Amino acid sequence: EVTDDPDDINQLFRERRWSDGLPIVPPTAQRVERMLRCVTRASDEVVAALAPGFGAATVERIATNAIMAGCAPEYLPVLIAAVEAVAAPEFNLQGIQTTTNPAAVWLIVNGPIVKRLKMNAGINCLGHGNWANATLGRALRLILQNLGGALPGDMDRATHGQPGSYVFCCPENEDQKRWEPLHVERGMKAEQSAVTVVGAEG
Repeated sequence: EVTDDPDDINQLFRERRWSDGLPIVPPTAQRVERMLRCVTRASDEVVAALAPGFGAATVERIATNAIMAGCAPEYLPVLIAAVEAVAAPEFNLQGIQTTTNPAAVWLIVNGPIVKRLKMNAGINCLGHGNWANATLGRALRLILQNLGGALPGDMDRATHGQPGSYVFCCPENEDQKRWEPLHVERGMKAEQSAVTVVGAEG
């Protein structure tokens, strides 16, 4: 138990290593319940077991970490899709989460969801200033740390790390139409929304 003082809550999360080193939004029962209304999946459904600790990433636990990162409730379906993507065997999450190399998971979003969430696909899309880009990237990192067990200095063995491990998310700028959108290249329809995960270096 902890008081509802934000300082006390953040102190508890720092002590238990549940934060990424930045202040978190307290994941109260009311906030979690509000976020879970944005999906039809059961709150206790296991979306994936995440390497290297193979913790169960349930819908509710994904929502909890999303709230901590500052995500709006309507971002939850994107994060669930991202968790499914990083857990796919061909992604090799075990290697990315435990390497000494400064690899981080880059989340790329495509399709109509980009405009619905008001994501930035243009100038400074990997920089600061857009709520959806920033909080989605941060939420995925918290999920990988808190549910996957990749704590810095423990199972996460990155020698120096990189700032992309805090926030690494952007949509593709499909309006430029210089080539087929990434999700179409990968076999989806243009009108579908999709996420792609990439293990990227600094």
